[in-house]
Amino acid sequence: MTTEAITPLRQRMIEDMNSRKLGVHTQRSHIYSCKRLAAFLKRSPDTATSEDLRLFQLHLAETGMSICNRNRIMTGVGFLFRVTLRRPDLAAEIYHLREPQKIPQVMSPDEMRRLLAVASSLKVRVLLSLGYGCGLRAGEIVRLKAKHIDSAQKIIRIEQSKGRKDRNVMLSPEMLDLLRQWWKVRPSRHEAGTPVQERWLFPSRKTAGRPITTRQLSRLFHEATEAAGIKKSVSLHALRHSFATHLLEGGTDIRVIQALLGHDKLDTTARYTRV
Repeated sequence: MTTEAITPLRQRMIEDMNSRKLGVHTQRSHIYSCKRLAAFLKRSPDTATSEDLRLFQLHLAETGMSICNRNRIMTGVGFLFRVTLRRPDLAAEIYHLREPQKIPQVMSPDEMRRLLAVASSLKVRVLLSLGYGCGLRAGEIVRLKAKHIDSAQKIIRIEQSKGRKDRNVMLSPEMLDLLRQWWKVRPSRHEAGTPVQERWLFPSRKTAGRPITTRQLSRLFHEATEAAGIKKSVSLHALRHSFATHLLEGGTDIRVIQALLGHDKLDTTARYTRV
């Protein structure tokens, strides 16, 4: 929020989010949402009326933003009124739009082979292989540490990912070999004093003690798709979609795929796998 008058309100909202153990990204999203409302109102959100909220939601619709982003903003605003301001009457004025269910873009096995073949470096090949070969999300890939690789049990342990859940994913001999090759040559100049098990697999070259960002990973992915001549409009998440789809086509039970992806609902997995 943007003015001194609402700084105490922002602080109280942060305390409410902390007490409920909301993640860093969720908190940042909620604060941004309330900044959007404050900018629209040109005053503190705690002075908003039901008519203000109606007009704000109309404003969001008229901007042409995606339903996903619009709903995300209103979720943050809803937290402010429901929890921090204790105004269930105003929270009841907030509504969410149903998002269209689209079949995700999936790359064919041939396209995946081409993508990995044109990887510009060992680092890029390892990063992309983790997305496709293990079905990891972008954030899960960049946050991997040495302690998460269990070569004895042939698993990668994903800690506190989406929904604050842990899960184990399969680690093939080929993936393990790639990781070992990468570990020998990865940059390590900022790691003095850091225990081996706590070291990032993909440390940032610019920021000591931090891994590469998901934005950097996405850029590397798009560079590889262009080099591979893949014309489909795909995002980095397509690696995860392709992982699930190709497993299903190979005869893997959908409930096994559900566990590997970390989904609570089978319906979510079915959407990933074009069922």
